[in-house]
Amino acid sequence: MPEKLTDRSALDPLLARGWQMVDGRDAIRKEFTFADFVAAFGWMSKVAMIAEKMDHHPEWFNVYKTVQVTLSTHDVGGLSGLDIALAEKMDKLA
Repeated sequence: MPEKLTDRSALDPLLARGWQMVDGRDAIRKEFTFADFVAAFGWMSKVAMIAEKMDHHPEWFNVYKTVQVTLSTHDVGGLSGLDIALAEKMDKLA
């Protein structure tokens, strides 16, 4: 089982790349913009395969070429290392 993130400095590289803290919850969010719907959906498909292997699934919303992502670990009631790892993978694939 993951543990709740206590070292918040681990978030600094993500925050520098456009991730933001979510007001009112222990979560991070980012909006990704792609060339078109196919590119956005392709990225989501790649992330979905990674997320399934990690057993850690994002909250996301897609309209045309934009994907809004929120990450938090529900089992711990906030951010965990899983969120950082998935965010890193998302950034690399974008």
